[in-house]
Amino acid sequence: MSSPKKPRRQYTFQVVESVWLSPHMVRVVIGGDEFDEFADAAAERHSTDLYIKMLFAKPELGLTPPYDLDALRAELAPDDMPSQRTYTVRSIDRDARTIAIDFVVHGDEGVAGPWAATAAPGDWVCFSGPGGNYTPSPDADEHLFFGDDAALPAIAAAIETLHVDARGLALIEVGSPDDEIPFAAPAGVEVRWLHRDGTPHGSVLVAAVEALAAPTANVDVFAHGERGAMKRLRPLLHKEWGIDRSVLSLSAYWAAGRVEDAFQAEKREPIGQIFDPEPGDAARRA
Repeated sequence: MSSPKKPRRQYTFQVVESVWLSPHMVRVVIGGDEFDEFADAAAERHSTDLYIKMLFAKPELGLTPPYDLDALRAELAPDDMPSQRTYTVRSIDRDARTIAIDFVVHGDEGVAGPWAATAAPGDWVCFSGPGGNYTPSPDADEHLFFGDDAALPAIAAAIETLHVDARGLALIEVGSPDDEIPFAAPAGVEVRWLHRDGTPHGSVLVAAVEALAAPTANVDVFAHGERGAMKRLRPLLHKEWGIDRSVLSLSAYWAAGRVEDAFQAEKREPIGQIFDPEPGDAARRA
């Protein structure tokens, strides 16, 4: 019999400041007494796609973080439980002892976006983590990054760690030119912005990747974004281009028409899986 799952370590921080980076993205900077512990845990992962699982409780319930989720499940209706949302850590500043998290905001849609849009200094933040699985391969001759607004923080964080002589290409789909957020990149890494201009999420990105010639160099690929778009890219990258899964980070950050609870639940179903099951997958998950 397997032992009960250990509750994830929760951290409580407070908002230091929030800054609008574009009409649809706001950066929330947080800090607190638990900074060193979190920063050390993040450093141990050696990942540029660090993420945290943020917990948002309904203000009217008066819940105080950290949350005893097991106890709350026994007391609250399912709809009153704190909502969990996954977000990339854009950067960690050890000198300032702060963490920056970038949020895509589309009006009143969702839970995390509206919270970030009104976040003020002193507001409490509760989250678990960090997770993360990707860092650019130092052995790659060329780095390829494909993603949308939600993947922009992870793409930027990865590119900023590349060697000054690194070569590569980043295709990043955003709503319009106003949504472009500049970041530092080596001279040999081209950052190409793609604009949806009202077209469905992922369509412009997929078309741009499909228009590329198959790479002939030793490449490292990071492709993250809307689930439907990533599933469309999988056969091109993995089958047609022949990119081995060991150097291909291909994943969905979100799915059109799905709140995160449904999106996360569907990861265990065929609709939510990017790759078809391969021999050995079950053993790796065990």
